[in-house]
Amino acid sequence: MHNDIEKILYSEQDIKEKVKEIGGQISRDYKDKNPLLISILKGGVVFLADIMRAVSIPVEIEFMGVASYGNSTKSTGVVQITKDCNIDISDRHVLIIEDIVDTGLSLNYILRYLQGKNPRSLRICVLLDKVDTHEPDIEMAYKAFDVPDEFIVGYGLDYDEKYRNLPYIGILKKEIYQ
Repeated sequence: MHNDIEKILYSEQDIKEKVKEIGGQISRDYKDKNPLLISILKGGVVFLADIMRAVSIPVEIEFMGVASYGNSTKSTGVVQITKDCNIDISDRHVLIIEDIVDTGLSLNYILRYLQGKNPRSLRICVLLDKVDTHEPDIEMAYKAFDVPDEFIVGYGLDYDEKYRNLPYIGILKKEIYQ
C-alpha cells in the first residue's frame, strides 16, 4: 500500500499539529454555542474524529453523504445527496467538516442545501484545499492544508475504497489509477 504513494505531502505529525491548532480555534469561536459538526461521508470521518477530540467545548455530530464522482477519478459535475442530515439544524451553529475541496461543486451544493434549512450560522472546516482547481469562491473558516492538483489519498481520502487508513496524506502514483 505504501509503495503506491508517489510522495508524502503531510506526515501524521503534521496532521496532528494542524488538527490541534484548528480544534483550539473552533473552541474559541464556538464557545457557549454548542455547534453541530456535520461530516461529509466517507472521507471526512477521520478528520471529524480528530477534530471533535481536539475541541474543548461540547459539540454534536451528524453525517451527510454526497456523491459527485460516480466511478470516476474526476467530478461529474452532478451532485447527489446519498445520506441526508437527520437533525433539525434551524437556528443552530453548523460547521461542515469536509476532507477535500476539489472542484468546489459538491461543497457549494451542500452549502446551498443546508442554508435552506435556516441554520443560525453555517461555516466550513476543510482538511485539504486544491486551490487551483475550484471555480466557485468558497469561504473556508478553517483550512488545514493546500494540496496540488494530484490524486490525493490517506487520512480518510481514498481511491477505489483503498488508502483511507494511511496515517499521512500523499499523492497516489498515476499508474495506480490511470
